[in-house]
Amino acid sequence: MLIDTSYRDLKVVDIARGAGTSPATFYQYFADAESALLAIADELVAEGRDRLTRPVLEGDWSPGVAAYETCENIAAAFLAFWDDHGSLLAVIDLAALEGDSRFRTIRTDMLNAFTEAIGDVARAKRAEGHLPEDLDPTATASVLVAMLAHVSGHRYGIEAYGASTDSIRRSMARLLFSGLTGAPPPQ
Repeated sequence: MLIDTSYRDLKVVDIARGAGTSPATFYQYFADAESALLAIADELVAEGRDRLTRPVLEGDWSPGVAAYETCENIAAAFLAFWDDHGSLLAVIDLAALEGDSRFRTIRTDMLNAFTEAIGDVARAKRAEGHLPEDLDPTATASVLVAMLAHVSGHRYGIEAYGASTDSIRRSMARLLFSGLTGAPPPQ
């Protein structure tokens, strides 16, 4: 329903009808439409943590092609996750930007494990001498996560200007690779 309707316009009767139940049954579980959105968004946290963090933790961060392929997998995971849940993620982002701490907490919980994992990679690469000592791994991870999430959320708008999905994924991977290794991506 979020694909076709603004979350502010969702009515309990429409949600109940879409779910094949009655408003009375809906109210047994949720106080209002926003409560249902929060519950759905909260369920998304675990899936997001797993799907987005797995390529970082299971990836090969050896210098060169292996690390670049890991970055490609990370970019692909972000794009796929936003493809699967873009409408709900847009609601989460909008509500968080409007100052709703409940949605902000959900967004933070969903991306925090990924941010920490990327920060660990940046710390390791800095310790290996690939990144400057004055580069803060937490700040680096946070900036890269913001880029990945924002681009994934606006992919279709970017494609409307002529960029392909492959070129967007490649650009995300190249920036991620350079940001974490301090090297240009392999050819």
